[in-house]
Amino acid sequence: MAEQKKQQLWFVTGSQHLYGEETLQTVASDARAIAGALDESAEIPLEVVNGPVVTTSDAIRTVCRQANEDDSCLGLILWMHTFSPAKMWIAGLMTLEKPFVHLHTQHNRDIPWETIDMDFMNLNQSAHGGREFGFIATRLNKQRTVIVGHWSDTRVQAEMGTWARAAKGLRETRELRVARFGDNMRHVAVTEGDKVAAQARFGYEVNGYGVGDLAAATAEIGSADVDRLADEYESTYEVAPELREDGPLRDSLLAQARIELGMRTFLDAGGYKAFTTTFEDLHGLPQLPGLAVQRLMDAGYGFGGEGDWKTSALVRVMKVMGEGLGGGTSFMEDYTYHMDPSGMFVRGAHML
Repeated sequence: MAEQKKQQLWFVTGSQHLYGEETLQTVASDARAIAGALDESAEIPLEVVNGPVVTTSDAIRTVCRQANEDDSCLGLILWMHTFSPAKMWIAGLMTLEKPFVHLHTQHNRDIPWETIDMDFMNLNQSAHGGREFGFIATRLNKQRTVIVGHWSDTRVQAEMGTWARAAKGLRETRELRVARFGDNMRHVAVTEGDKVAAQARFGYEVNGYGVGDLAAATAEIGSADVDRLADEYESTYEVAPELREDGPLRDSLLAQARIELGMRTFLDAGGYKAFTTTFEDLHGLPQLPGLAVQRLMDAGYGFGGEGDWKTSALVRVMKVMGEGLGGGTSFMEDYTYHMDPSGMFVRGAHML
């Protein structure tokens, strides 16, 4: 995967001035503790930064605007420590363009039955504040995720991690560029689509190039670089004897190495993290870029066969969301079924 720039979630706490400055100091201290624990959690793949305790409409609107403008902020974690009157949140939530998660938790896990009093109740009324916040978010029809439970619970942190990965995916769709080498396969419906609508709705940009543009990029690759990559192939894969040094089909392996280097150079120069090819258009290329495609996907690029730019974008976004998890994401296409009731499965193909 290409190195991701520094990415953060902002932990913002809702409260009010009704209970005095001493209470707000405690609120701030508790918020730091929760944000710090989430930041240290192995379940959450982003940095969690403790933000302000907001107590007025202006403060809420300000932090939402700051989040919109800060490129490192992928989203907000919103928590109500005390009761935070939700009309204060209207202007900010209507301004907010980043995703947010409502963390319905409280600082203390247990009720201190022997010592509980109204001071404790006033301070620790997240259940009350969260219900108020949930109402206004629903009333404003704001899409969000609600995570319920104590912040120290591994389950809660895992759910936060899942949401954080979705936030990473959303950011990627808004910045992604997809290069199409040639058009989609002729007469095929599923690979067609409205690229303008896709960019307007999801944010990713799809641009087409003639295969000759890619062929020209491959022609610029030096023979020494091609030989070095071919040597890497031999150290990485079990290479058939006829493709090895002095083998009768060695030129086929060198052609794949040249295509891979040319394609990577072309994509990186244009800021593209996903691409498509089509077997119906090889203008200037000696063969399909099969090995190149596999290796570029392994490096984190998205791919879709036969001009399928939608799948190409999705593969890239899934790679970003799954970074650091076990397994991986690759392009595969359904081909034929095994329908034995005792064990059904689908046989797929990579489609180069």
